[in-house]
Amino acid sequence: MAATLKASNSILLRRAKIAALAAALAVGGLGGIGGAERADAAISEPSLQISARPFAIDGKKVYLPAAIVEGESYIGLRSLNDRLGIGTSWDPKTRETTLTGRGRTMQLSPASGYRLNGERLYASPAYVQAGSTFVPLRFVLESFGYSIGYDAPTKTVSIAPIAENQLAWQSEQITHVASKLSLTVSYPVLSGMENEEAQAKINAKLKSEAERYAATGRQTIEKAAKDNADAEKSNPDIDIPPVEFEGFYTIANNEAGLLSLYADYYVYTGGAHGGTQRVPYTFDLKTGELLSLKDVAGGSSDYVSIIDRAIQTQIKERKLDLLTPFKSIDADRPFFLRHGSVVVYFEQYEYTPYAAGMPEFAVPLSAFE
Repeated sequence: MAATLKASNSILLRRAKIAALAAALAVGGLGGIGGAERADAAISEPSLQISARPFAIDGKKVYLPAAIVEGESYIGLRSLNDRLGIGTSWDPKTRETTLTGRGRTMQLSPASGYRLNGERLYASPAYVQAGSTFVPLRFVLESFGYSIGYDAPTKTVSIAPIAENQLAWQSEQITHVASKLSLTVSYPVLSGMENEEAQAKINAKLKSEAERYAATGRQTIEKAAKDNADAEKSNPDIDIPPVEFEGFYTIANNEAGLLSLYADYYVYTGGAHGGTQRVPYTFDLKTGELLSLKDVAGGSSDYVSIIDRAIQTQIKERKLDLLTPFKSIDADRPFFLRHGSVVVYFEQYEYTPYAAGMPEFAVPLSAFE
């Protein structure tokens, strides 16, 4: 799956979006699907300016109702069903909408926001207006394995299915809950691969990594919870929020015999906000082996300098404010793949302020040829 080149938002911001999604679903439902009753706009601000916009779907130009919210494109769920064959269904009892297609199942619900194959996702909220539901176009379609492009002269959004590897996945979770403490770590379990030995090897690696980070996270938040409890006893007038540790994954690339994903581990122990650590993995599906940055760059002798130049260019183009000048990446810099590109990123506070999230820099694989 591809994704737009932008800074990763903090999990706190993503949770605010989940809350907005819950409000939309709880108030309005998903009108226009399965006979659901008509609903007014579930979120009063912003009011969507819906218009027919040009799309190219598998090369065929059509006009579909869409809207722009804070620079992000939204599309109606009915269009996903009619034009792309993504199934949609609405359960009025649970107020949950289910999207199905290309071996994936996505649920949208007030209780848990977005879930893809059982994994919780953070994204911008859905909006219900004039009896129809609109969802973030890039987020939903890339989650279902479509590539998104844009032709500026004609203002046309192109949508095409990505030729993906033959595999499926579901989520498993590690959880722990105690007084003012919670831990949830998700990881994918692959199935349907042609090479069962490689599949078992990848699954074992991802499970052991999730268990390792969950164990470390539990130690961290248990200590923090104890320290916070002691502080509250010493200062009866203060109430420190619960501590938490959450790990969730994103499948970033499933093409050309390679699988690339990353896990984001978020920890909150008190204070203004928590912090997130990103851990990426790129596997060769033939062998089950992890690949290095040099491997995916085709063994290019100057891959580091190629990436350095790309990052410097993008920093200038995007006018990123840096806490310290960027000079060069390490040869074994963490990375992941995304639809024909290698993506490197800055960790929180590494070069940019917290509000910048994790700026990502995509370098086409063709640059290493």
